[in-house]
Amino acid sequence: MTDAGLVSLHRIRDARDRLAGHVHRTAMLSSEAGASQLREGGGARVADGRLYVKAEHLQKTGSFKVRATRTKVASLAPEQRAAGIVTLSAGNAGQAYAWAARDAAVRATVVMPARAVRSKVEACLGYGAEVILHGEHVGETADRVLELVAERGLTLCHPFDDPDVIAGNGSVGLEILEDLPDVDLVVVAIGGGGLISGVAAALKESRPGIRVVGVEPEGSDALSVALAAGRVVPISPVSVADGLGAPFAGEWTLAMVRRYVDDIVLLDDPTILAGLRFAAERMKQVLEPAGAAALAAVLFGRVPIRNGERVCVVASGGNVELRRLGELLELGVAPAQRAAGSV
Repeated sequence: MTDAGLVSLHRIRDARDRLAGHVHRTAMLSSEAGASQLREGGGARVADGRLYVKAEHLQKTGSFKVRATRTKVASLAPEQRAAGIVTLSAGNAGQAYAWAARDAAVRATVVMPARAVRSKVEACLGYGAEVILHGEHVGETADRVLELVAERGLTLCHPFDDPDVIAGNGSVGLEILEDLPDVDLVVVAIGGGGLISGVAAALKESRPGIRVVGVEPEGSDALSVALAAGRVVPISPVSVADGLGAPFAGEWTLAMVRRYVDDIVLLDDPTILAGLRFAAERMKQVLEPAGAAALAAVLFGRVPIRNGERVCVVASGGNVELRRLGELLELGVAPAQRAAGSV
């Protein structure tokens, strides 16, 4: 894909304008406790003595995904709307497409892994979508999705690898710039790469000096694998952060990340859960593991930060299963405590 095929800043701005009044303009939170944790762990002293958090976990349906899905559904031709849509999802994209389709009076079918988080399945149903459970993980749902496209004439709406999806997600980056015009570093979790692609393009095309760093779970590193191979490579994702469990990177997202993202760091599951616990205990914010990954990477020193930098973390989702929350919090022991043998 050439540079001409990348999602432009103009397209992102247009998507943002079309989203106005349909999705939340989420808050920019700040945390002195987060900055203190970073410093106590031997990290940098960040600007203002605060770590900034873009609160996409407080977005409609509990994640940033509605920005993408509302943009995609609004782009459909009349005949596509009439036929209905289908998507594959571990949960958050499915909920968001179900919501966006209901908002546009379009029938939605969501294909999810058989072991999908029950609360996410119920949310899709609650928004009026048909849910089909198929396969052990998102990668195994793909064949069934293609069958549904052929059998029913449905339009496939991709959860991340689509220019409209990326443009909608880019609205997060524009809002960060409005709230923190002198931000130095933005850290974003990566599943298939749709969020970081849009955010990074919005930031870099506006202020090229901003650093953008992605965070992938060690067992769910589709973009890192694709970057190393120079092409899209299927993986079998395994991570507590089910929302980051993409079975492959996309052609669009791979090209966007190559162009706009400065670095990607890998994070183990226990550290992701330590971030989730920190958010609940010290910041009074409930995140799902995927939503806490970027925060954890910053708090526990996995992302290089320079003294005096203004740092923003995107908290991308809050759809944690309440029945498992206590268990996840118990497992969320900080790396220093694990090293000291306190567990």
